[in-house]
Amino acid sequence: MYRKILVATDGSELSTKAVKEAAQLASALHARLLVLHVRSPVDIPHHVEGGALSRLGEEKIMDEIKVEELRLLDAAEHVAASTGISPEVAFIADYVPHEAIIRVSREQECDLIVMGTHIHRGLAAFLFQSETRKVLTHTLTPVLVVR
Repeated sequence: MYRKILVATDGSELSTKAVKEAAQLASALHARLLVLHVRSPVDIPHHVEGGALSRLGEEKIMDEIKVEELRLLDAAEHVAASTGISPEVAFIADYVPHEAIIRVSREQECDLIVMGTHIHRGLAAFLFQSETRKVLTHTLTPVLVVR
């Protein structure tokens, strides 16, 4: 069945639900779990000169982003641990999250991707293509969608 499961998280309530589902599945199947967060590669924070962010300084902003990344992954790790799983956790920077998720799943030889999503129908589905939808349409790896 599945030997290594990748679950993508953005820290939202829905992605936390996906982490829990992925962890329960990994536990039941005795599979390994990789929790992945993809963020935009912010080298220099974008802000308006004279705005509130410009007064904080770039180093302070980058430190806060790093703290938030670690908090997000710690929370996901805690959710997985509540099911008896000790996951690998990772975050990477990439401008195109769905491509990064697919690339990491391939590099790490994951045989299942788990993602949370809101299901949009009709015109909304066309206009608001989620990262989950993009992964579904661009990968050959099975994807479990949690909603």
